[in-house]
Amino acid sequence: MNLLLTVLATLIYLLVPAAVVLLCRRFRIFGKVGAILILYFLGVILANLFIFPFEGAAEKIYPLQDALTSVTIPLALPLILFACDFRNWPVRKALSALLIGLFSVMAIATAGYFLFRDHLGGQAPSIAGMIVGVYTGGTPNLAAIKMMLGVDEGTYVLMNSFDMLVSFIFLVFLMAFGIKLFRKFLPVADVPEAASGRTHVGQKLAQSESEMYRGIFTRRHFLPTLKAFGLSVLITGIALGVSYLTTGGINMIALILTLTTLSIAASFIPAVKKWEKSYDAGMYLVLIFSLVVASMVDLRSLDFNEGLWLLLYITFAIFGSLFLQILLGKLFKVDADTTVITSVAMINSPLFVPMIADSMKNRRIILTGITIGIIGYAVGNYLGVLLAKML
Repeated sequence: MNLLLTVLATLIYLLVPAAVVLLCRRFRIFGKVGAILILYFLGVILANLFIFPFEGAAEKIYPLQDALTSVTIPLALPLILFACDFRNWPVRKALSALLIGLFSVMAIATAGYFLFRDHLGGQAPSIAGMIVGVYTGGTPNLAAIKMMLGVDEGTYVLMNSFDMLVSFIFLVFLMAFGIKLFRKFLPVADVPEAASGRTHVGQKLAQSESEMYRGIFTRRHFLPTLKAFGLSVLITGIALGVSYLTTGGINMIALILTLTTLSIAASFIPAVKKWEKSYDAGMYLVLIFSLVVASMVDLRSLDFNEGLWLLLYITFAIFGSLFLQILLGKLFKVDADTTVITSVAMINSPLFVPMIADSMKNRRIILTGITIGIIGYAVGNYLGVLLAKML
């Protein structure tokens, strides 16, 4: 039964994204929704209603899910970055967005502490610290601050579960409504000629989702795409090696920083620029990742009664920090896409940046999101513990 379930799940995870891409290409209404958002909903349905709801299935399928989430994004990031043009990266704008993002998370976590502390007991300051850690960095920061502050296991598990649920809703909100809404409120950045579709690379980056993946198995594209995948595997291997040599294990800061640096360097090589379908291959891995992550949201395991106030605090922190960033972005004239990608990099981690950048149809924003996410990983522990001790 274990083998059958694993084979079935593997086929679903690998093939359903292809079916959704064809669906988006065939029917305009699905194309407008987008493959990633459709896969998110399918993942939740798979996890809770259809394929994996029977007893013990979640535990049996978790090793496969963990393996796919661990492999797909590290391999996807180089493939995506190979196709990007980094010569015109707006450093000043990215720095402004980073400072606004850090301030927003700290301010909203502090406000939430005073709103909810009477319902959270003696661990309220530690919970505030963990919220800052996880929403400036990521889950590794959440776990590290939990250990540093001595938070009990039950609170940590409940917080991690609610974080997955609300973060999922946050991404769905952005892809369905948020991006369009905030582009009406905030400035929309001018797209330089290099990314406007007037160059070969720009045209590639500006293409619609319905045009992606076409011809990837033809003689013209198949071998170059294999070369791109091979280089991605090599860079990922080097990044893992650097992480182990410098930290003794898989450290997200070292891993993503090395991946990003080597991939950006490779993107300046003329031969790499000719691999036209590298972005498509990377985005297909992101589609697989989206389906797997959504299928890990087990609604049945969440005790909403026990953790209601914690759930409200997490929801307030995620959406409150986003809307504060939007207001400050308006004040300091930071464009909508930079503001949103900053929030995604902090709330969901840099791993989700390519997904939202693709929904924006603005792949130039990828480097900004990944860089901000890496800095968030680096400072999350310090800011989280600092706030907890202050409170």
